[in-house]
Amino acid sequence: MMDCLFCKIAAGEIPSKKIYEDDKVLAFYDIDPKAPVHFLVIPKQHIPSADYITAENSAIVGHVFEVIAKIAAELKLEKGYRVVNNCGEHGGQTVEHLHFHILAGRSLAWPPG
Repeated sequence: MMDCLFCKIAAGEIPSKKIYEDDKVLAFYDIDPKAPVHFLVIPKQHIPSADYITAENSAIVGHVFEVIAKIAAELKLEKGYRVVNNCGEHGGQTVEHLHFHILAGRSLAWPPG
């Protein structure tokens, strides 16, 4: 998608502070962190939200979680972390591209406030 912020980041058109990249996903630090550790993992394929996960593209979600576990181990997040996916306007999604926020570095209360 030409006007998608995360597609442009994945294509290298907009710079990001990358943590991990392979042919399917990109992980980078959030520009407005809400925790001491706050990064995003996105599929490079444009999928607007979790509502658009299908049998044909669902394997990417499994790969995203494999990458999250790998990065969490590398960053030594053994005390824990939170994985957040916002879906749709009322769910707090601000960029219409499937993405997962990983937050860590302090105790995170539930529900978030």
